[in-house]
Parts: sequence; structure tokens; C-alpha cells
Amino acid sequence: MLEEARARTAELQARMKDAGLEIALITDESTIAYFAGFWGYLSVEFGRPTFLIVRADDAPIVVTPLMESEMVGAMTWVDDVRTWEDAGDNRWENVLTDTLGSSHKTIGIERNGLPIIVRNWIDDHLAGVELRDITSLIGAMRMIKSPLEIEVMKQAGQIAGAMMSAAEGALAENAPEYEAALAVINAGTRKAAGFLTAKGWEQFVSPMIHNLQVMQSGRDTSMVHRRASVKLLERGDPVYFCFCNMAQFKQYKLGFDRMFHILEVSDEAARIQQAAIDAQQAAIAAIRPGVTAESIAEAANEVYGERGYATGYRTGRSIGMAYLESPELKHGDKTILKAGMTFAVDGGISVDGELGGRIGDSVVVTETGCNYLTEYPRQLLVVNR
Repeated sequence: MLEEARARTAELQARMKDAGLEIALITDESTIAYFAGFWGYLSVEFGRPTFLIVRADDAPIVVTPLMESEMVGAMTWVDDVRTWEDAGDNRWENVLTDTLGSSHKTIGIERNGLPIIVRNWIDDHLAGVELRDITSLIGAMRMIKSPLEIEVMKQAGQIAGAMMSAAEGALAENAPEYEAALAVINAGTRKAAGFLTAKGWEQFVSPMIHNLQVMQSGRDTSMVHRRASVKLLERGDPVYFCFCNMAQFKQYKLGFDRMFHILEVSDEAARIQQAAIDAQQAAIAAIRPGVTAESIAEAANEVYGERGYATGYRTGRSIGMAYLESPELKHGDKTILKAGMTFAVDGGISVDGELGGRIGDSVVVTETGCNYLTEYPRQLLVVNR
């Protein structure tokens, strides 16, 4: 992984030269991981930024909090790791000023990836410097995944499959929602651990599946991004699992969703769920190199229209080290699909605020179509417990 990260940085430097850009200031966690090979686990933002500074003609530099520096140094291939402290003369503002220098007239940034405290500092201290948004430059690099990236995403798919199987196994009438969420965490962690060693860079990759489980059941099924609670499942309840914030491995994120029903399913709920499944399958069948991203959404929307439904959901999004990359499978995105792109492809309908149909899988575009990264039955799922 680190050699790929090093090679990506060299490619970024070449693209910067072509664009006439001398220096890039990178603050987005997923982008830092993409180029420098490390990430943090704190997942709390309280004014302690980390920076990757890439010059077109010089070795990159990492600037990170002192307390994080030992782990950063062990994970990254970047040799120059500089530290800052919360108080005194070695605060991040001073270290960043010294590291950037004063000779540049233009700095490349990912405008939407800047922490607000960094953006405020830039406005106050770099008023005469042109800020050039390099989001699209970096996004173009991240669109096409390498064979190694795809292999990691396949492993993430196996982890996600183990999680979904455990989720289904924990469902039963009168079972509390949180038991299914616990089963997901345990199964996913154990599966992820099987792909890791305690050597080299991998020793710092945690197998732990974390984040709150997105789970909706009963009348709450249309409450998107609801979390597992102490609610007891009832006969006839639909139960929806979304793993979009949990199905990840080595920083690569997938989309993966399934809907189950406890003991029985009404005719209307079955029709809605089948429409979501069929729309998703129509979209996946349309994926191949040379077509536009929006045409995939059109294939799904045609199925919805035939069944008498309308949906405001996008059909899918590009995935990788970030939850949302480019392009998106939605109206207006005319990006041409290419082999190596990876997508989360969804089927989704909400009716009258109570009933809903949901399904989601991740795929990789191949030379002739696409292959699944996630595997689980794509049919009406009824739990007989």
C-alpha cells in the first residue's frame, strides 16, 4: 500500500507541474491517506489539524500533532514528519508558516476539505496568495482504482457479507435492535482480523468495525440514518440495514444495504421492495465502459416509473477512500464510465413516510460490464423467527 501511495504522490507532482502549481496544502483525511498512507483513529475534530504539504519539485512534508507523530511516522512513507504542540511557540500555525515558506504566490487546496480553523488562518495570514481548488485534479486520480485497491475493496466486501449474515442471524420477533448491531460489529471485526497481520504497516490497521449501526424497523423504516435502539422487533416489521458508514477496510469504503422482514411481509411492502430490487438490478446491468453516469440512473428510473413510483434518490455514488467520490450515478452527471471505477449502486423508494424499499451493493466496472464487490441474496428476504 505504501509503495502505491508513494507512486500516487509522484503522479500528483507531475500533474501539478502540468497545471503550473508549485505547492499543495492537503488537509482532508482521506486524501492524506491516499497519498501518504496514514490516518488517525480519533474521529473527533477539535482544532488539531494534520497537513500534507506537496511541492511539485521536492519531497512531501507531513505536519502533525506531537502526540500523533509516533504512529504517523510508523505508518507513512514520507520521511519528513514535523510536529506541533498545543501551546507555546511550536503551535501548528507557526510550524505551518515555517513549512510553507513565503515564496509561493499560489497554493492548491481541496476547498471542501479545509477545517474551518485552517480556512480562517489562511484568510488571515495568506491574504495575498491565490488559492486554487485542486479537488477535480485529485478526484480524477482517484476515479480509477488500481488492482491492489480493488483487491482491498473485495476484502471489504467479504467483511460486509459477514456483517450482513450476522445481522440477519440476530433478527427475530421480540429481539431488540441493538443485538443485531452488536452481531454486526463482532462478525465484521473477526472477518477483518483474518485479512491482517501484526507486521509492518498492517500492524497499525485496526480490524475493529465501529460507528453506530444504521438500522430502521417497523414504522421507522423510512427514517433514513436512524440508529439501532432498544426497540423490540415485531411480526411483520421491515428491518433495514445500511453499512455505508461501517463497511470499510484499510480506509476503503463500500456501500451495502439490505431489507429484511420479520416472519411475514404485506403484499404492498413486497411490491415496493421488489421494485427497489429490480431498479437496482436494471442499473447494474447498464454499467459498462463508455456509457454516462446519468444513464445508469435513467435505467433505474425507468423501472420505478413502470411500477408507478418516483424516487428522489440518486442511483449511486463513486466510492473509495472517501464515502463520496466522483462521479455520481444521477441525472446531470455526464461522466463517461471507465474500467476500474467503483460504485455503490442503490435501489430506494419511500411511500407515504412509512413504507420503503431498500437495497444496495458495491461494484467495480470491468472491460465488459461490472463485477460485484458485495455479495448477498438480491431478493425479498423474510426471516422465519
